[in-house]
Amino acid sequence: MKEDNCLHAALICMGVLYYSHAIATDKPNHARPSLHGHHEKGKEGQVLHRSKRGWVWNQFFVIEEYTGPDPVLVGRLHSDIDSGDGNIKYILSGEGAGIIFVIDDKSGNIHATKTLDREERAQYTLTAQAVDRNTNRPLEPPSEFIVKVQDINDNPPEFLHENYHANVPERSNVGTSVIQVTASDADDPTYGNSAKLVYSILEGQPYFSVEAQTGIIRTALPNMDREAKEEYHVVIQAKDMGGHMGGLSGTTKVTITLTDVNDNPPKFPQSVYQMSVSEAAVPGEEVGRVKAKDPDIGENGLVAYSIIDGDGVDMFEITTDYETQEGVVKLKKLLDFETKKSYSLKVEAANVHIDPKFISNGPFKDTVTVKISVEDADEPPIFLKPSYIFEVQENAASGTVVGKVHAKDPDAANSAIRYSIDRHTDLERYFTINAEDGNIKTVKALDREEIAWHNISIFAVEVHKQHQEAKVPVAIKVIDVNDNAPKFAAAYEAFVCENARSNQQFITITADDKDDSANGPRFIFSLPPEIIHNPNFTLRDNRDNTASVFVRREGFSRQKQDLYLLPIVISDGGLPPMSSTNTLTIRVCGCDSNGSLLSCNAEAYILNAGLSTGALIAILACIVILLVIVVLFVTLKRQKKEPLIVFEEEDVRENIITYDDEGGGEEDTEAFDIATLQNPDGINGFIPRKDIKPEYQYMPRPGLRPAPNSVDVDDFINTRIQEADNDPTAPPYDSIQIYGYEGRGSVAGSLSSLESATTDSDLDYDYLQNWGPRFKKLADLYGSKDTFDDDS
Repeated sequence: MKEDNCLHAALICMGVLYYSHAIATDKPNHARPSLHGHHEKGKEGQVLHRSKRGWVWNQFFVIEEYTGPDPVLVGRLHSDIDSGDGNIKYILSGEGAGIIFVIDDKSGNIHATKTLDREERAQYTLTAQAVDRNTNRPLEPPSEFIVKVQDINDNPPEFLHENYHANVPERSNVGTSVIQVTASDADDPTYGNSAKLVYSILEGQPYFSVEAQTGIIRTALPNMDREAKEEYHVVIQAKDMGGHMGGLSGTTKVTITLTDVNDNPPKFPQSVYQMSVSEAAVPGEEVGRVKAKDPDIGENGLVAYSIIDGDGVDMFEITTDYETQEGVVKLKKLLDFETKKSYSLKVEAANVHIDPKFISNGPFKDTVTVKISVEDADEPPIFLKPSYIFEVQENAASGTVVGKVHAKDPDAANSAIRYSIDRHTDLERYFTINAEDGNIKTVKALDREEIAWHNISIFAVEVHKQHQEAKVPVAIKVIDVNDNAPKFAAAYEAFVCENARSNQQFITITADDKDDSANGPRFIFSLPPEIIHNPNFTLRDNRDNTASVFVRREGFSRQKQDLYLLPIVISDGGLPPMSSTNTLTIRVCGCDSNGSLLSCNAEAYILNAGLSTGALIAILACIVILLVIVVLFVTLKRQKKEPLIVFEEEDVRENIITYDDEGGGEEDTEAFDIATLQNPDGINGFIPRKDIKPEYQYMPRPGLRPAPNSVDVDDFINTRIQEADNDPTAPPYDSIQIYGYEGRGSVAGSLSSLESATTDSDLDYDYLQNWGPRFKKLADLYGSKDTFDDDS
């Protein structure tokens, strides 16, 4: 007991809290030993006895971050069966055993060999056991105990983020929540004030404040203006130990941005804008731009532009370019410098989105004056009308005036204008135009039934500036005149039965007129006056542009007459009316008792004329036999003709042919075989063909006879030339005659007239005087030779 009291005193000095726990186990043959760390003590000099237990469960404490030179004594374990003779050995196992915590196996003292950090590990669970030193036999069951690391304030507060970003609308009320920042402390919150944090603001006054306990940042000033300052940097501190001196602290930066609200109206930087535009500008062309400045951004800075007043409201328009926030002034209609040289506009710029909270800052709009001057430009001519429509009667005489177009030069120079027709629109050249005054006239008669409308284009150009050109469409309507008589609407062919009854209708006819409806219907149908009392048929005008034809009598016979031609006069309703006589073909047909058509041919009564079918067949057979005989006769006769190939034994070199027609010269091979005139060397290897006459013969026209000698030779020659030109059988034929060999010589000598011994005295040219004026020169040269000789 004395030893236990000493251990108890030692543990109290170390400041270790004592907890005991015993686990009792009944062992029938030996006492229950006890393993304990210290004993409780009562009054001075009095020892409190306790009941014995096998193990005493202990909980030890050790301060973190101990930096002394010697290991820290954590506590001591002791067993009741330990008599101090050293036979008991204490063994320590569990978390950190042998590394952080070591035990003296004889005394049971436990030491911490390393510095402990509670934030790294708050407690360790260990197991102690007493065993026999010699045999290592457990003397008691193992027992667990806990070593807790006692906290000290060794960790400063840390914020979740190093930097925070927050937004708050500008002009927010005081106390508006911006953002909440949060810091944490790794120290034990259950032990002291090491983890009790207090927030404060180091930078950012007087604009913002922070709640000490929650870390909520709020606005501290009213009417903060984004346009004056948009971004604020605030530094927040978190300090432990409840904010008292000696506590550790941490800081974070908060960037607060003021978001925009529509608290500023748009403003024009100037009161008047000056612009100019050419009168040649086309609608939609940009004239200029205006811009109202709004310091707000985003949709709060959107500005819409409109024209609210001015003398150019109808001539100009303005649109908004939302990318540049500018108002774009554009031309709406064509301008005329000569009519008006300047315009004035009042333009308004207004915010698109207005915040009701700041309506008192309004009005959120502004106005400006825009003055636009019109610049003169060299303009093309302008027609007085955008298009023209004229009328002209068909069949009007050439040169009829159709209408007149007029254009003028809009410029101050007022140049003269010249007119012309675009010939691409008048390919047939029906019209012409006076280049000076623009009068359009017809060139030829127009036919409405061919073209009812003519669409042409007229050009107008300035005389001194040909590039300035204008074009206008002109539509010319051809007015109908009654120049077409009505005709049958179709090629009618009627049929009437032989047994037709009197006054029986057998066809209804109608008419068609190419003229306009005003000169066409209503049509009037009638019979010609000479057959108004036709004994066979009658006509009734139905007064609806149709007419019905009736049978007047009964008893038609195909044998007597199978075809009737009925003339019908059709008149139109034009002024003056026109009419035409149309012939209706009516065939007589055989019908049954019900009036159904059976046959319209004349075979029945032809057979009754006395010829039977057999007789007709015999006649046809005779005709065929005669045709066969004729064909055979012609064939045999052709075979007897001279063959086309000339054989040597049949080669006749001298023939005397008498004919009363002028010869064809060397081309005439019918009268004389000229094949012998070819190269005699090649005659053995080449058998020539006789020339081939045309298949048809020319029949001389009556009246083309040779003229007598008393007739003028000029007329005679012309007559013969005309006869030869119109004679398809006259040579030369479509053949080629080759004379490639001149010959080796002739016994008869040359036939050339150049070697003729005939003298001029043997020739008499007096007859040339009778050949007419075309041969006068020739007659003078040859016919006057005797006279000349006499004179000499």
